[in-house]
Amino acid sequence: MSAAIGVRLPVQEAVGNMVIDIGGGTTDIAVISLGGIVASRNLRIAGDKFNDDIATYARDEFKLLIGERTAEDIKISIGSVWKTNETLEGTLRGRDLITGLPREVIVTDADVRAALAKSIKTVVEAVKATIEDTPPELVSDIMHRGILLVGGGSLIRGLDKLLERETKMPVYLAEDPLTAVVRGTGIILEDLDNLRDVFIEGDHDLPPD
Repeated sequence: MSAAIGVRLPVQEAVGNMVIDIGGGTTDIAVISLGGIVASRNLRIAGDKFNDDIATYARDEFKLLIGERTAEDIKISIGSVWKTNETLEGTLRGRDLITGLPREVIVTDADVRAALAKSIKTVVEAVKATIEDTPPELVSDIMHRGILLVGGGSLIRGLDKLLERETKMPVYLAEDPLTAVVRGTGIILEDLDNLRDVFIEGDHDLPPD
C-alpha cells in the first residue's frame, strides 16, 4: 500500500490498481481499490533469492564458489529475464571448488536467465493467481491502467516484457522504483487524516453493489 501511494496511484478511488513490489527479501503483489487490498500474494522470492540462484548456478555449472556481492553485481550488470539480440557478458570471480584456487569465468545474460528461471516462473505464476482472484470489474481497470512494478528487484532487464506476455496486460516500471515505499511512507505521515482509514481498516473485499 505504501508503494502504491508513493507512486501516486488513486488507492482510495473505486478503480483497480495492481502493484508488484520486488524487494530484497519478499515480493508483494496486490490489487488495491477503495483503500483496501482486494487480492494479494506474498513470496519469499525477491532480490536476495535471485542472488542465491546465481551463486548456485555458478557452483553447479562452473564449479565456482562466489559470494553474494559477486552474484548481485552480475545480476545488476547483465541480468535479464527476456532474450534480446544483444548478448551481455560479465566476469564471475571466485574459488574453484576442485583446486581451491582463485578462478574467473565469463558468463552471459543467457546464463543469468537460466539461473533465475525457476524463481521468475514462481513470481509470474503468483501474479497470474492474484489476477484470477480479482473481481472482473477491477481486472478491466487493470487491463486499461496497467500493472506497476516497484522495488529494486523490478529493475532486472525484461521483467516488464515477460509479465506483459504472460498476463496480456500492459506493465510499467515506476519512476525511481527503489524509493517508492519510502516516498509513500512520507506521504502517509504528512496526510494521516485522509489516509488513516486505509491502514486502520486493513485489507477488505469490495462492498456489494
